Amino acid sequence: MSDYRLAPALAARMMGMALLLVAGVIFLLTLASAIGGLPFTAVVVTAALGLVVVSGVAWWLVRRAVVFHAGEEGYRVRFVRGAGAHEARWVEVEDAVTTYVRDAPCLVLRLRDGRTTVIPVEALAVDRERFVREVQDHLQRGHGLPRLRRRGDSPPDGSAG
Repeated sequence: MSDYRLAPALAARMMGMALLLVAGVIFLLTLASAIGGLPFTAVVVTAALGLVVVSGVAWWLVRRAVVFHAGEEGYRVRFVRGAGAHEARWVEVEDAVTTYVRDAPCLVLRLRDGRTTVIPVEALAVDRERFVREVQDHLQRGHGLPRLRRRGDSPPDGSAG
């Protein structure tokens, strides 16, 4: 089983948008305080709560949020708009190919029923080559095939070659 988390750069971009939203709310509350008599305490409390919430969400995105989960039976994709099929069993996967979608490197899992799953590898906090190798290993095991040996791997029985 393998879990792949959100890339820190993408989490930072999401948190930037959240901070802009909090800043906008604080600005509106400040206006309401200055013009409409809203107590300034409401602005301060909202700002503090907003920062606590944004900090908590940032921690969760970087430390806990799983974008791609590869289990024994299949996989699941979360937080990726336009991913296509968000989950499937490994036996449903016909093949896996690497390609570029809108100038972003992606791994595409093509399913036997014609659907696809598109995973932008830059959205993951893992090396691109390692991710592709590990998904290929899951795919091989999911189809009941032995793990592919690569140059430098030792044979499973421990013999020299």
